[in-house]
Amino acid sequence: MATLQNIKGFRDYLPKDALKRQVLISKISQLMAKFGFDPLETPTLEYAKTLAGKYGEEEKLIYKFTTPGGDEVALKYDQTVPLARVIAQYGPNGQQQLPIPFKRYQIQSAFRGENTQKGRYREFLQCDADIIGSNSLVADSEILALVYEIYREIGLEIIIKINDREELRDIPAKQLSSIDKLSKIGRDGVLNELGNRGLTTQDATKLLDRIANLKPSDNLTTIINFFTEMGYPKAALEFDPTLIRGLDYYTGLILEVVLKSDPNSSSLAGGGRWDKMIGQFTGKDLPAVGFAIGVDRTIEAMEEAGISDTKLTSAKVLVTVFSMELGQVSIETANKLRQSDINTELWLDAETKLDKQLKYADQKGISYVIIIGPEEVEKKMITLKDLKNNSQQTVSLIEAIQQLKP
Repeated sequence: MATLQNIKGFRDYLPKDALKRQVLISKISQLMAKFGFDPLETPTLEYAKTLAGKYGEEEKLIYKFTTPGGDEVALKYDQTVPLARVIAQYGPNGQQQLPIPFKRYQIQSAFRGENTQKGRYREFLQCDADIIGSNSLVADSEILALVYEIYREIGLEIIIKINDREELRDIPAKQLSSIDKLSKIGRDGVLNELGNRGLTTQDATKLLDRIANLKPSDNLTTIINFFTEMGYPKAALEFDPTLIRGLDYYTGLILEVVLKSDPNSSSLAGGGRWDKMIGQFTGKDLPAVGFAIGVDRTIEAMEEAGISDTKLTSAKVLVTVFSMELGQVSIETANKLRQSDINTELWLDAETKLDKQLKYADQKGISYVIIIGPEEVEKKMITLKDLKNNSQQTVSLIEAIQQLKP
């Protein structure tokens, strides 16, 4: 018999974990819509050539394969390159179906063949938001504002680290990728890696010191001013000249979200301005700025902070079945509860003993149970049992609905 286990870096989400994701995604989606972003979905697979040449050294992490029909395809590495393809296909230089500026959010899985570790998996859910077609630095500030709003709504205290990638344009990408690891491997580790890339110790030290001593660019200063003029605290932003972001497509603002309590921890979200990628598909550049939230890492941070939703089930009530003869009454009761927008599960087997039904509700995490026996039917009442408080009361169904409504 085959071993029953997941592929490394891929996971099942049982109801408890899936519900946490749904709650977080719902909050994020509502805030995206609040800022005027509309949803977009793209296929899991892209032609391999669509993704090629967009990610620098990280391109080696793309899952690529040949279909039985001979097509060279790849699992999408992020949502940004597929978005660029969509804009090229449907935007002003394509079929002209999308308005410009185009504000979209996208919540889908991405795939990377990297070494797995805490908070990093080979299949992961990304929540992206991007503004396409605007050079205005107000767009950059609005992206920062949306990031701040999302994490405030979630309840996590964060810092948004920012830098201007344009200030680093004369430095080779391989050297930048080493400097990007500063918070993880330290100064000596970076200098050693730069040495392995051909720099002398003196040149490596000069390069690292030069970057570390950079001041915020004029663009970055303007973005920060817009952010504060929108009513957000300047203290939420932290200029970090050594913030690089590993992807090669960034052209201006770059950002990473970290926990205020642990600024050197893995980032919860990241992004920036990427004005040149769409032009790789159309021959004409179109400005763009956005970010991506790592859902798994964010949920882990919420759990560590004790603010994660711990519901075990979406059902609020279990309507039990007392007997075969009273089964129809239970069915009608469950329907009335559902019509009142109360999440209700109906027990399905009339021959099951009542204590087993109650045990099931408790095990599943359902808060309330409704019991309708012969006495309740005669009085046209129901027994509402609160499993959390270990109490019960006999009330009319109308009274029960009033108590159970959200």
